[in-house]
Amino acid sequence: MPLAEVPTPPLAPRRAVNHLAHDDTREDDWYWLADRDDPAVMAYLEAENAYADATMAPTAPLQDRLFEQIRSRVAETDISSPIFHGGWWYWSRTLAGQQYPVHCRRPDPNRSLSAGRVLAAARAALVGAGVAGDGTPAPRTGQTPDVEVAPHAGQVILDENRLAGSSGYLAIGVFDVRPDHQVLAYAVDDDGSERYTLRFRDLGSGDDLADVIEDVYYGSAWSCGCTSFYYVRPDKAMRPWQVWRHVLGTPAARDQLVHQEDDERFYVSVELTRSQRFVLVTCESKMSTEVRYLRADREKGQLSVVLPRQEGFEYDVDHAVLPGRGDAWVVRANRGPAGEKLDNFALFELPVGESRPAALTPLLAYRPSVKIEAVDAFARHLLVVERSDGMEQLRTVRLSDGTDHVIAQPEPAYALNGETSPEWDTDVARFGYSSLVRPPSSIDYDLERAERTIVKETTVGGGFHPDGYHTQRLWAEAGDGARVPLSVVCRHGQALDGSAPCLLYGYGSYEIPIDPAFSLSRLNLLERGFVFAIAHVRGGGEMGRPWYEDGRLMHKTNTFGDFIACAERLVADGWTSPDRLAIRGASAGGLLMGAVVNLRPDLFRAVVAEVPFVDVVTTMSDEALPLTVTEWEEWGNPRDDAAAYAYMKAYSPYDNVHPAAYPSMYVTAGVNDPRVGYWEPAKWVAKLRASKTDDNPLVLRTEMGSGHQGPSGRYDAWRDEARVQAFILAALGVES
Repeated sequence: MPLAEVPTPPLAPRRAVNHLAHDDTREDDWYWLADRDDPAVMAYLEAENAYADATMAPTAPLQDRLFEQIRSRVAETDISSPIFHGGWWYWSRTLAGQQYPVHCRRPDPNRSLSAGRVLAAARAALVGAGVAGDGTPAPRTGQTPDVEVAPHAGQVILDENRLAGSSGYLAIGVFDVRPDHQVLAYAVDDDGSERYTLRFRDLGSGDDLADVIEDVYYGSAWSCGCTSFYYVRPDKAMRPWQVWRHVLGTPAARDQLVHQEDDERFYVSVELTRSQRFVLVTCESKMSTEVRYLRADREKGQLSVVLPRQEGFEYDVDHAVLPGRGDAWVVRANRGPAGEKLDNFALFELPVGESRPAALTPLLAYRPSVKIEAVDAFARHLLVVERSDGMEQLRTVRLSDGTDHVIAQPEPAYALNGETSPEWDTDVARFGYSSLVRPPSSIDYDLERAERTIVKETTVGGGFHPDGYHTQRLWAEAGDGARVPLSVVCRHGQALDGSAPCLLYGYGSYEIPIDPAFSLSRLNLLERGFVFAIAHVRGGGEMGRPWYEDGRLMHKTNTFGDFIACAERLVADGWTSPDRLAIRGASAGGLLMGAVVNLRPDLFRAVVAEVPFVDVVTTMSDEALPLTVTEWEEWGNPRDDAAAYAYMKAYSPYDNVHPAAYPSMYVTAGVNDPRVGYWEPAKWVAKLRASKTDDNPLVLRTEMGSGHQGPSGRYDAWRDEARVQAFILAALGVES
């Protein structure tokens, strides 16, 4: 089903502005779109939305089918894997017709139940209440049926649907139960701006306390005395820069400032150690860290430094009680006791109270080919997250004798996710597992016995069978000889004759890995004969710290070359062909989309760029914008560094739009986005309209009431995904 040929797309008028820097002039005729107070700006965005709707109108029946197919695969009424914490089992449930989860709990002071028994009982209670499995019509969106008819259904502690009400957006930024399990701290964002309102709920009565704190950010910690709560505030540029202490029952105006970070390259976070004995305040830039701490049983006091700040020294810590050695920090660091550089990080112990790097003692021998990504300290074990040969793995270390082993996984290529394991004095850790063909499972792993228990496997409807699909790892060769991994999935028996439609996904920034995880919505494309591939390009975290270093700052163009090499490998091997190849990326991955489509518009048939960071030089030159200064260590500082300016200008997607035949393009933005201003994709689309020589569809869809993450409700998100998939199918000419 083709897209509509709408004759007159919106044309944003040119208003000439010249940016002068380093004896260079950049023309920016659409700079005015950054002025959200200009009525013409919102009018233009609305006109683009109307044009996008008109262009997509012929695909409306297809969008409905795609949405229903996503919905048919999801267990709309379901229970998450229960987690035990402090004498209670906690879980969330989703009910058919409702956008958001409902958070529940059930007491079990003696831990007489298993996670599987709690899960089964909670599911049975929902069935007994007539909301799952018995044919009763699902409630309408926004309703909350009375399901508290059996104790196994659990006590509702927070219903996000009630919080959302008639609002079109809801996000929870803080969800933190007090150590005595009597009060819940939670923070709500209702417009996508990521500035939250913090409240406290009495879990006995279910009523919110009078305490309300505006304009908070992610991160929180309770004191052991249960009266003090630590939270984070952002500055005007959205940099989290302050940690505050609130005492329950007192006005927010009397809250105490615990720490303020004045170096604009750094941002702060706050958390409680797993042992609940220390409050940690972490100050970090992209390349340096300093952790401060306070005993959680002290309601007041000065923060102490774990290890002093040094340029280029990165570390993080958790608290452990080491046999025969007492309280210690488990330190993951990129420098050793003599200051030696450890690119892929090593694991050390450091006595609490000691702050000399020379006092670091190895807990695991440094392995240059294995990146240590994180570590969780339990009472008797460490759970270490590593990355080797591009794959994540979990290693356990017994604290009593130092013995360790890697947890075996059932497939050669997979994705792990760190599900919550809040208990400290336990030998059981929880993690999530999936692959490109295997739906997510929640796993309880006994660290002492090396035994694996599946708590829950995601049910996939719609006739899905993992054996019907094939996945493998490919390698592409970049222009400088680097071998770039590709993860590929398709139906079994896929012919390598170039005829298959293909969607290639990429990101490649901030050392963030894109692992080969399962996706329910992706099945819509795979069932229609698509090949799906992930390009694990430099700038991401898949292959360790050097892989990241080779894709940032003055090496950023390696990211783009790697992605193009991956696309060419897929074409050369017959997986697809340029007229059947679509590409997709979001945020910094949207920058990737903009850069490669400028370099090789002939290589792709369709492009999806969601909230794309495309006006790189302008944004990174304006320190008043959210996150700019903290991002200089990722991208460079074009304001003060002439070489960085020239390098960034040479690849910035907006600055390098040129007359060419561009592919069909679907671009998104969010008016309240604090990470990528809506004006970046808007300016980019306006310049593309004025420059491109083709008549391929180019649409811009702006969410007028949300931010960087797009729609917040699950049904709204499925609708949004169905719209994107319909665009891809129509642009590639794939029969629905």
